[in-house]
Amino acid sequence: MLGGNATTLAVVNGFPPVASGQGSDAESITARLIPLAWTPLGIAVGDTRQEVGIPLSGLFDWMDRTFPPEDEHAFVAPVRDVELLARIGWNAGLPERIDESNVVNVEDLPEELVEALGEPPATLVQCAACRRLCVLDDFVWKEKQLCAWDYHAQVFGKRGPWHDGAYEERHFATLPSCAYVAPPLLAERGAEAVLTVNAVAESVAAAIVNALLEGDPGRPHMAVRTQGGLTVLREA
Repeated sequence: MLGGNATTLAVVNGFPPVASGQGSDAESITARLIPLAWTPLGIAVGDTRQEVGIPLSGLFDWMDRTFPPEDEHAFVAPVRDVELLARIGWNAGLPERIDESNVVNVEDLPEELVEALGEPPATLVQCAACRRLCVLDDFVWKEKQLCAWDYHAQVFGKRGPWHDGAYEERHFATLPSCAYVAPPLLAERGAEAVLTVNAVAESVAAAIVNALLEGDPGRPHMAVRTQGGLTVLREA
């Protein structure tokens, strides 16, 4: 790993072979840029790679520009280690999937990134509202791909589809749907999760949801489909 920041991870798997221990200024290396998305659950590593050629003589300037120290999410590999690998013309096969088992300098990576490399790569897209990278189809509202923050703001905010009283059968067909709800983001919108129902039949889940709503009349609630079941939110 050459370095990374909030949106990109730079990977290199080889340097030009050298004779007499010195590389030529005309030589270059190929870095693979892998997109990253920061989510409430941690970092998601993208499943695409973009190749970029970097002159070997300008490698460290490129690293400083791409991953500047003032960026709180940025990190770079130690210069002395990169210099050593370049000096010996280190090369290795590029694995189909990059994880902690095949990263030479895994100890230089932030802990949350090492954890992310242990998860399957994800397809990333730009949020339609703020343009930050997010995981495809985790949060979709009105046919727009959103990040977790903008979805929580639009759907679970004051103008969201809140409901007072029990749901009719037809209402369950049009419930908001997302990968998960994030309690800290809910709290920012003045809402809280009060019930989660997983791994039961739809009719049973609906009955449980309505029992809760009927027992707490006069307060806005919202049932949300999440991966595996239903979650009921309530305005705090």
